[in-house]
Amino acid sequence: MKPCEKLLIENKAWAAEKIVQEPDFFKKLSGDQTPEFLWIGCADSRVPAEIIVNAEPGEIFVHRNIANQVIATDFNSQSVLQYAVDVLKVRHVIVCGHYNCGGIKAALDKQRVDLTLVNKWLIHIKDIYRIHQNEIESLDTQEKRVNRLVELNIIEQVQRLSHTAIIQNAWKREQRPVLHGWVYGLDNGVINPLVTLPPGTHINSIYQFVEPPDNDS
Repeated sequence: MKPCEKLLIENKAWAAEKIVQEPDFFKKLSGDQTPEFLWIGCADSRVPAEIIVNAEPGEIFVHRNIANQVIATDFNSQSVLQYAVDVLKVRHVIVCGHYNCGGIKAALDKQRVDLTLVNKWLIHIKDIYRIHQNEIESLDTQEKRVNRLVELNIIEQVQRLSHTAIIQNAWKREQRPVLHGWVYGLDNGVINPLVTLPPGTHINSIYQFVEPPDNDS
């Protein structure tokens, strides 16, 4: 059996089991989605968002990329953020990374000539390392250095969310969403919260959005 054929067979088995457990499941699911959460996670195959929090389809709007980054020039993640906040009206945005992250490990190493696009993506994590280099290099093992950069990266991505006009406008208009930074342990399956930014959290003035001046005045 080919790998993709196995996935299709498993899909049919899952759908049949769901119908047995809850006959109206797919009828309800086919309506409008109203998730409470936007999840920005790592693309790592070992960290599937819905499974690790035991959520059902429809509960979480999910975006995943290498090392769970929020980059202002990435139209993919920014459009997901805008749709989740302004259309779906999510109440919470969660950035969830994980220890022993391959993207973080790669960012701590020299750049490979054959991975041009990956280098461009990881450069933002290298910037975080550079800012916190003394703290990270003071740790006595590579594992500790990787995992500390994992945490610092998550915290930075949550800050980057607060620097967007999308979040600042939603905070001002509707007092939502709450921003969360979490880290998942591959070795024990447990999520630990690192940072929470509720609506109205102070933002450094250099990142604040202001209305344009009135040219008629």
